[in-house]
Amino acid sequence: MRGQEIYQAVSANINQVIKGQAQAIRMLLAAFISGGHVLLEDVPGTGKTTLAKALALSIDADYHRVQFTPDLLPTDILGVSVFDQRDHNFHFHEGPVFTNILLADEINRASPRTQSALLEAMAEAQVSVDGVLRPLDELFFVIATQNPIEFHGTYPLPEAQMDRFAMRFELGYVDKEQEVAILSEQNKTHPINTLSACVNKDDVITMMNLATDVRISEELKDYIVSINRATRVHEDILNGASPRASLALMKAAQALAMFDDMRFVTPDHIQEIAVAVIAHRLMLNSQARFSGRTAKDIVEEVLKAITVPG
Repeated sequence: MRGQEIYQAVSANINQVIKGQAQAIRMLLAAFISGGHVLLEDVPGTGKTTLAKALALSIDADYHRVQFTPDLLPTDILGVSVFDQRDHNFHFHEGPVFTNILLADEINRASPRTQSALLEAMAEAQVSVDGVLRPLDELFFVIATQNPIEFHGTYPLPEAQMDRFAMRFELGYVDKEQEVAILSEQNKTHPINTLSACVNKDDVITMMNLATDVRISEELKDYIVSINRATRVHEDILNGASPRASLALMKAAQALAMFDDMRFVTPDHIQEIAVAVIAHRLMLNSQARFSGRTAKDIVEEVLKAITVPG
């Protein structure tokens, strides 16, 4: 199958469960195919966990879920070496991070120490346990959910961890008609209980390789860098977007172009996901925060100010 056909198959499969969230599904798959990770932030009950599970069930690959709690330890994620009295040796027992798709549910309910256990895995697709480097699978994707930080019992994610997420976005509430349809569909059972895989791991890797072949011009690369550099000198921002943000924006835009069956990236693809890729990486100064400014507002202003390549 072509990349677009694989994307449409997965998107349609997820849409059987998640109604009224076509744009969220598109962004989720763009991050997935571009090799990034996703942070879903929204109030409880909007379908964050269901969306993650629907993606995992749509692909014939390994999937693990970790429910993050205040007492969760790094070894609960990475694994632990256990002494075997029979051969008097330590044997490593892999943790849930050794999978293809990892759902880190309510990640900001765990302590910063436990949150940091994912840093190396997300950045380098490997973990260090007992002084040994253990590589993760070629296909490794973290989809984390978190409640807004003003909720009780949450810990803000460190800036270094936030920068490891290619995108952060919200689902929001669906409209009234779609919510009524959800009630009808889940009257007896949840649609996710009947969801089955429509593609396999090889299909996903094929789609990843095809996305990297999508052409992006030097002018658009310059456009991406100009957007991110503008955040670094903005008067309301203490820390702007890193070069990692430029890479994530380029790769996600290539994935979107492939979804649209195009051989090249357009400015529209970059603008479509710029806020989701950049906003969560920005640290606003105190004056901007007190005045009600948001990172999303600033990214949107930057997009309007930067000249779009012709």
